[in-house]
Amino acid sequence: MTAAHTPALPPVEVFESGDAALRVVASSTDREANWAAVHALAEWLDAAGADGVHGAVPTYDSLLVEFDPGVTSARQVRAFVLLGLRQLEFTGAPARAPREFSVPVVYGGEFGPDLERVAEQQQLSVEEIITLHTTKAYVIRCLGAPAGSPMMDGPDFPFPVPRLKDPRLSVPAGAVSVAGRQAVIAPAAAPGGWCVIGQTPLSILDATAEPLVPYVPGDLLRFHRIQPQDFATYAGRKLEAAR
Repeated sequence: MTAAHTPALPPVEVFESGDAALRVVASSTDREANWAAVHALAEWLDAAGADGVHGAVPTYDSLLVEFDPGVTSARQVRAFVLLGLRQLEFTGAPARAPREFSVPVVYGGEFGPDLERVAEQQQLSVEEIITLHTTKAYVIRCLGAPAGSPMMDGPDFPFPVPRLKDPRLSVPAGAVSVAGRQAVIAPAAAPGGWCVIGQTPLSILDATAEPLVPYVPGDLLRFHRIQPQDFATYAGRKLEAAR
């Protein structure tokens, strides 16, 4: 294990994760600083490049650095990671203005079969749940499965939202869901155990594009309510950043 602590970055530890990856963990009590550090390091690693290093996947407070052990070694990759941390110590994280995406959502009914369940669990009305969900912009913290799902801190509900006891075999593309203290949109149909409170008619995933989804961690999503009769009006449109 290697530890690094700098004035500009939170405490960071580097662990081996199997034979072909390192796990970098930021461990301060400041969640925002931890998140910023691992994402800045991921951007630095991607930009700098190194033989044999073929992936840097950041989450909320950790980063998985994948490498080819036939080309490089854990020791060499560790040294490259620490070089990145030292570089960030002097230069700071690269500045990038977040883009904001506006997401229309039909709440409840066939589009959000768990909305009433969540309202009851939160001891709030359905309208209060919708208001809380649409009140703020959400920072995309990381990309998850399936297909680059935007993982976000959830609405300011009074309590964490329990997952479904029996996960669904298929949740439709565009499903807007909550669980625990998190929120997400499903870019593609997939099994799911989160509570679905609505659905957006926009197309999130574009299999012909690179990247497959239009957002990156650090961008903002803001939900706004539309009526069921308006769903078809938006259907087929791609999710795009506000101009």
